[in-house]
Amino acid sequence: MPARRAVLHVDLDAFYVSAEVREHPELKGLPVVVGADPESGKGRGVVVACSYEARKFGLRSGMPISQAYRLCPQAKYLPPDWGLYERVSDEVMKTLKTFADAFEQSSIDEAFLDVSQRAPGQSAAKALALEVKKAVKERNGLTCSIGVAPNKSAAKIASDRNKPDGLTVVPFDDVRGYLAPLDARVVPGIGSKTSEFLRSKGIERIGQLQEVGGRQLLEWFGKNGVWLWGVVQGEERTEVRQQETPKSLSVERTFKEDTADFKTVRQAASDASSELIRRVRSSGLTYRVGGIKIRFKGFETHTREKTLVSNTDGEDALQEVVGRLLDEFEKTSRPVRLIGVRVSGIQRGSSGPSRLDDWAKT
Repeated sequence: MPARRAVLHVDLDAFYVSAEVREHPELKGLPVVVGADPESGKGRGVVVACSYEARKFGLRSGMPISQAYRLCPQAKYLPPDWGLYERVSDEVMKTLKTFADAFEQSSIDEAFLDVSQRAPGQSAAKALALEVKKAVKERNGLTCSIGVAPNKSAAKIASDRNKPDGLTVVPFDDVRGYLAPLDARVVPGIGSKTSEFLRSKGIERIGQLQEVGGRQLLEWFGKNGVWLWGVVQGEERTEVRQQETPKSLSVERTFKEDTADFKTVRQAASDASSELIRRVRSSGLTYRVGGIKIRFKGFETHTREKTLVSNTDGEDALQEVVGRLLDEFEKTSRPVRLIGVRVSGIQRGSSGPSRLDDWAKT
């Protein structure tokens, strides 16, 4: 085995939109939005993805669809076609696997390739990355951005530096120096809450974070502080390894005695939702479908579910879905024996531990 690893992080550019454009070439060069129906500016829901042309008008993922319509009414608005995206993703991943010694699909549009044996060293890894980009474009009709580095976290950070259709190589002999001037928010797992916490400590750049001792990071972020120290020092050594993604996850609560108090049922469902989201986040997953199972006295059981417009690991979204699905049963006044909460449509989220925002001290 080579003494130093070579890792590629491949990120498909504006994937959902790019898949749509591949299927409908007439959309090329136009502002395209995948998401909820804008209903002439009155629609509810959010933008799932948008083309780079749409971004020039101020549109971005997660924006309310009504706001997107006000900013760019001339855009082509498309509903998500999850079957298409999964099929195209499978095609691309098959291409990527042919270049990897070890392979890890981290989300529907991202993957890590350990290429240490077939492309040892920085120059060889860069050359292989160019071959990967060419193959994805010729075989799959898509562009991708690639980060090349001696570890996963640096490769992921690099892949986002020159999008779209970019290639960024982190100096293998100075990962720490490459990271130092970058904004701390580029570190996987650092969200708005953690960023605000770090700013309160006078930390905005990775270089400033590199000066914080490991014990202090452990105190601030729990066990994830150890991982964070390795990332910012350029010493992270997480293995590239494909992990099985569960089809669904669930949490159930059985009452000691059947209860007709629906407030109690709702509270149990809310608690189960919170526990389930902790499991989702700790496993680095996202979900697209939320559902409930309710069992009445006599073991009569009903299930209901709702599909969201896009994947998320958010608790608010699940709590809202669960609350609305329970509305159907509230007026029955029948004793409830069990309540369960379930998520499916699961995908892996971005690389890293559970989000540091969940650990930041407040």
